[in-house]
Amino acid sequence: MKMFIKRLLVVLPLLFLTSCFDILDKVNVKADGSGEYSLILNASKSKTRLASISKMETINGKKVPKKAEIEAKINEATRIFKSVPGISNVKTSMDFDNYIIKLSCNFSKIENINTGLEQLKAKNILGKMIPTQIYNNNPSKKTFTRNKINTFKSDYDKLSTADKEVFTNAKYVSVLQFENVVKSQSNNAYQLSPNKKAMKLEGNILDFILQKKQTQNTILFQ
Repeated sequence: MKMFIKRLLVVLPLLFLTSCFDILDKVNVKADGSGEYSLILNASKSKTRLASISKMETINGKKVPKKAEIEAKINEATRIFKSVPGISNVKTSMDFDNYIIKLSCNFSKIENINTGLEQLKAKNILGKMIPTQIYNNNPSKKTFTRNKINTFKSDYDKLSTADKEVFTNAKYVSVLQFENVVKSQSNNAYQLSPNKKAMKLEGNILDFILQKKQTQNTILFQ
């Protein structure tokens, strides 16, 4: 799969044959560093178009993955995540009527998620360009960090006009929830909730690819 987004995320290529999809990742961290992680890929806004595409063999010269292929990839990702020490209660759901796919799990420390993503990359479930060392947490120092990721601008610039259109209306949302109260953060693009226990970052996926918006943030707790 030569299309850039398929190099980014091999697991769910069907969802990325349309420009109207949302990615939501959510982290809920307790004071002791344990917590919950979830990832939702939602292309329901394009379900009519995707239903038509799913009946085709190819589109724009690219093979259209079938439902069984997508299910097999997701099931393999679930199995790998379940094998990672510190990760438990792994759940996935696949709604092929509305094109919504969810993965959730519990972790003993947020770095377990990094390890899980590394395992997925090692098994070619994730594309080589997906960042994996995303989070760090230090409960004793009362800090939580979303690490800096590399820019994909040079790869984007090499895309055809048709492939670039995939990103036109695609959205990304990151939600961070904490048991502790946030004292400060290094990236004020994250919207802090009134109770200072949650924050949200959202924008067009293209803005993050080109680093017009940054995901990195260092959070200090009271």
